[in-house]
Amino acid sequence: LRAQNQVLKKGVVDEQANSAALKEQLKMKEQSLRKLQQEMDSLTFRNLQLAKRVELLQDELALSEPRGKKNKKSGESSSQLSQEQKSVFDEDLQKKIEENERLHIQFFEADEQHKHVEAELRSRLATLETEAAHHQAVVDGLTQKYMETIEKLQNDKAKLEVKSQTLEKEAKECRLRTEECQLQLKNLHEDLSGRLEESLSIINEKVPFNDTRYSQYNALNVPLHNRRHQLKMRDIAGQALAFVQDLVTALLNFHTYTEQRIQIFPVDSAIDTISPLNQKFSQYLHENASYVRPLEEGMLHLFESITEDTVTVLETTVKLKTFSEHLTSYICFLRKILPYQLKSLEEECESSLCTSALRARNLELSQDMRRMTAVFEKLQTYVALLALPSTQPDGLLRTNYSSVLTNVGAALHGFHDVMKDISKHYSQKATIEHELPTATQKLITTNDCILSSVVALTNGAGKMASFFSNNVDYFIASLSYGPRAASRFISPLSAACMLQYKKKAAAYMKALRKTLPESVPYEEALADRRVLLSSTESREGLAQQVQQSLEKISKLEQEKEHWMLEAQLAKIKLEKENQRIVDKLKSTSSGQLAGLAQESAVMVTTAVQDEAMAKASLEPVQNTGLVGILTRTSDSKVQDAESREDLIKNHYMARVVELTSQLQLADSKSVHFSAECRALSKRLALAEKSKETLAEEMKVASQNISRLQDELTTTKRSYEDQLSMMSDHLCSMNETLSKQREEIDTLKMSSKGNSKKNKSR
Repeated sequence: LRAQNQVLKKGVVDEQANSAALKEQLKMKEQSLRKLQQEMDSLTFRNLQLAKRVELLQDELALSEPRGKKNKKSGESSSQLSQEQKSVFDEDLQKKIEENERLHIQFFEADEQHKHVEAELRSRLATLETEAAHHQAVVDGLTQKYMETIEKLQNDKAKLEVKSQTLEKEAKECRLRTEECQLQLKNLHEDLSGRLEESLSIINEKVPFNDTRYSQYNALNVPLHNRRHQLKMRDIAGQALAFVQDLVTALLNFHTYTEQRIQIFPVDSAIDTISPLNQKFSQYLHENASYVRPLEEGMLHLFESITEDTVTVLETTVKLKTFSEHLTSYICFLRKILPYQLKSLEEECESSLCTSALRARNLELSQDMRRMTAVFEKLQTYVALLALPSTQPDGLLRTNYSSVLTNVGAALHGFHDVMKDISKHYSQKATIEHELPTATQKLITTNDCILSSVVALTNGAGKMASFFSNNVDYFIASLSYGPRAASRFISPLSAACMLQYKKKAAAYMKALRKTLPESVPYEEALADRRVLLSSTESREGLAQQVQQSLEKISKLEQEKEHWMLEAQLAKIKLEKENQRIVDKLKSTSSGQLAGLAQESAVMVTTAVQDEAMAKASLEPVQNTGLVGILTRTSDSKVQDAESREDLIKNHYMARVVELTSQLQLADSKSVHFSAECRALSKRLALAEKSKETLAEEMKVASQNISRLQDELTTTKRSYEDQLSMMSDHLCSMNETLSKQREEIDTLKMSSKGNSKKNKSR
């Protein structure tokens, strides 16, 4: 079918170009033929005059000859007559020569014009051939694109087959699950039936009051506020308003251009006066805006009445009544102009310019106009029924409104079908009128405007019908706010009271609401939460680190106090030892020994102080005093023992410092790793949540893929239907083109014969 489609497209383009060229040639030939026919008529009339003149002259000559034989005296008079006749013949001959010269000039000009037209047509043919080559290149590109799409669809088909096999396996598993679920459902049904009986017995025994028993009081209860329902109803009303606006614009254009057409065809008002019937029809059509514009205003008021704070049901849509009244006034306008429209079409059929095909199209249009008025009347009836619950709720039962809504959808589909027929028949009529020799440019443009308005009406009716059929189930589900089991609608007074109570309740709730303090914006809070969850320095880890550092600080303070006490004790011992040495030295008389004793005492004090500071700060200290060095040099054994002790002490002190630093590093690393483990666990939980959301999105995407595949199959079917329609249209075009070619051949033959006759003349 795609290959045939490409061939058919090419054929259509070629045939359209040929038909356009042949139409232009036909118009030129018709003009030349009319000129030649006029010249031929003038020549035949002149020839008849000359023939009669020759016959008269021959009769006079025949009468004059016997008279010349009998009477010689009359010879002079006859010679005079012959001279006069000769002069007359000379004058006629001169006129004939001039006329023949004029005809030769006209024929030469016509031949030159024909050659010029032929050159123009040849140049246009060359341009059309180049355009055809360009279109062929475009068609080749499209074929390549279609082949790629076919390959892609085949690959998708293979994937879908594999997927169908997996789905069959899942279906088997689902069947087993359904059997289990049926058993569970049976058990649950038995359990719930027992509970229901128990609860009913409790309600009958214990509940003394039921506020839903009386429908009159129940109608005053404020229903639950469904914001989603209100937003959807407002969205639906907005779409309906857009469709009605398009429909109103198209109706205004249709009536206005129809009025312009009446002023032009079949009689142009600028040249001659039109009939009284068409004058009256034009006057009525001039008033169309006063009947069509209120439809848009009524729908706009209905849209404005649907807000987020109200309850939108049939009892509360009071503005639907005004829209119904505006629609009734427009129906009266259509009834008023329908007879004039039918009479105007009959008047077109009776005119001399109307052909049989045009007459048939006019009859079809008259039938379509009757059907259009009937469809509007049917639609107005159902809209009036929909407006009853807001004014007279007892006019119709609530259970019948589902059928009313379905009939509204059927009426809209009927309106769409009628507009398609009108568009089809009017396009055929416009093509026939354009081919008439008396068709003016004003008529052609007016017909094109009417066709565009009819196409806009058709598109608007189709959109409105599909929109209503898609939302009819939602309309049926939201007819009233009362109990679903009720058979009638709630009275308008009760609905108005309910709306007042709803406003009071909303005002009360608004008064109770307190203004909350300013908080962190939602986006910023989410960002902070992500940072808190993903950071390694979480609150728990920091708390543990603080607790451990506090414990270490307390231990270090205790050790510091211990070593301070040890240092004070060592200091006291040192002072006592110094006092004892000074007392001993006083007993001696040698000043040198006393000096040495003092130096040794200073050396001992410095050694004791260094030992206390090393114990307090856990750092090794070396003794660099001068007396220490002298004693080391003087006493080698004491020096070796002290150096050995210092080395051992320094080694162990360095080892203790290293181990404490490693211990602190290990503690900090363990805290860091524990915090990272907590953050990773939280990240893992977040990743699992995101995985679940992505799985749900994958399910939605698979459902969208299946829906798109269904749409692809439907588009394929519609494309095949369009191809069949195009083939039928091409067949009809071929037939019309063959007929036009035959007519052109006959016109060529007749023009050749006329040219030969003119040449012979």
